[in-house]
Amino acid sequence: MRDYGVISEARAGAAGGAWQSRPAGTATGNPLPWLAGVSAALTLVHLALIAPGLGLGWDETVYVSQVSPQAPAAFFSAPRARGITYLVAPVTTLTSSVMALRVYMAVLAGCGLFLALWVWRRLLPAPVLGVAGGLFASLWITMFYASQAMPNLWVAYGALAAVGCLLRVARDPGDRWARAGTAAGVAFAALMRPTDAVWLALPLAVATVAMRARWLLVAAVLAAGLAAGCAAWVVEAYVSYGGLAARLDRASEIQGRLGWYFSVDDHVRALGGRLLCRPCDVPWRYPVAALWFFALPLLVAAGVWAAVRARRHRTELVVATEVGASLAVPYLFTVGYAAPRFLLPAYALLALPVAYGLVRACRPRPRGRRLVVGLVAVAVTAHGAIQYRMVDSTADRVRRDTADLGRVAAELHALGVRPPCVVSGVEAIRVAFRTGCASRQPSGHDESITPGQLVATALHQPVAILLSHGRRPPPYAATWSAHPLPDLGDWTGLRAYVSGARPADTGR
Repeated sequence: MRDYGVISEARAGAAGGAWQSRPAGTATGNPLPWLAGVSAALTLVHLALIAPGLGLGWDETVYVSQVSPQAPAAFFSAPRARGITYLVAPVTTLTSSVMALRVYMAVLAGCGLFLALWVWRRLLPAPVLGVAGGLFASLWITMFYASQAMPNLWVAYGALAAVGCLLRVARDPGDRWARAGTAAGVAFAALMRPTDAVWLALPLAVATVAMRARWLLVAAVLAAGLAAGCAAWVVEAYVSYGGLAARLDRASEIQGRLGWYFSVDDHVRALGGRLLCRPCDVPWRYPVAALWFFALPLLVAAGVWAAVRARRHRTELVVATEVGASLAVPYLFTVGYAAPRFLLPAYALLALPVAYGLVRACRPRPRGRRLVVGLVAVAVTAHGAIQYRMVDSTADRVRRDTADLGRVAAELHALGVRPPCVVSGVEAIRVAFRTGCASRQPSGHDESITPGQLVATALHQPVAILLSHGRRPPPYAATWSAHPLPDLGDWTGLRAYVSGARPADTGR
């Protein structure tokens, strides 16, 4: 039986194509110490320097509330998938401790990085894998989200594993573990974010055809993984949203209507420490924080060029670049706003050609090696210092928000807003979760109750409407008692309009 994936270096040189591969099993070095060190560093740095005092964010609260007994589940909007909720469930169903969740997720993040790169141990040299892992782990976005109940980092791990396993299938179509790993990687990414998984599977299918590697078999594997990962999301679409087309349309509406946008500049501005840039009409305050973003395409091209010149590892790096670019396209050109975490899957894959180029640049050579190594060391050190500065300031801002939320929740408790209760208005999701209340909105993307139902609820349990900047209450809450609350981040002049019912009125 012909092996379409294993092509000798001699034949690769004669063909001269970027799609030719080197023989299996020729990646050099032991990757275990490299990957173990990088993965442990990600976990330990996050837990020591970033996680303490980091409360749940807005999206995190939505995901965690689905399985936490601390408060009723928040409204789950159309674009969301429940993969991250399944991932946090073992901890959040047992304890409401945010630090316990942070430790659990940070350990998983380190293990996930190790496993996703371990798949590549027979494809790329150990130093390349170690440097790629270090580059990815040192991004402030990766460091910040290492323990967050957010799906993007896990899509990155699924994508890394799926691409590595597919390349191993291309070398050895009889490798059942690699076939299963390809399907599992795509399914895992789809469970986290179904649309990202589509942008992952399509370029993998194209690469399979280009490599002439039993494309029908691999296409079936990709389809099976995509179907398995998306199944729950599709079923939920028909149960709760009126069908798949209706859910996709609603998801597009919530995201500002997907279409043609040039959002590259939005992502550049967001790298200055903004977790969400919507609308992204803010000044570009920290240009130095985006230098690496501008250098990334050049470094990727240099890494691929180095592999083509060396006639080694070309297939691996071209496919990684192709898939990484595909995962970036929807967020750079179809979404009208930016969040740095959106591009984590792309960064994870593009780190491979960058690392390859850096390792090749530092290889022994007759002259100039010390100068090149010195320049690379200075650049990497400066990059790491900038990334740590960004994650430190971002985490500090979130800690202040966490303290503000705690004060607001304490004030509401003092006003008698205790379970069972409902919170609506500004920051309702995070405030409600901390007070043990349900969060319900009568309008907007998270619309989950009508004004009439809210008034009816207020007859037998506390309802609080949170408003800021001197805004007037809705007519149905005009006669409710108004109480000033501590400012909450950018929300100043915060007031709570609280209904007359109290927990005691419900017989509790």
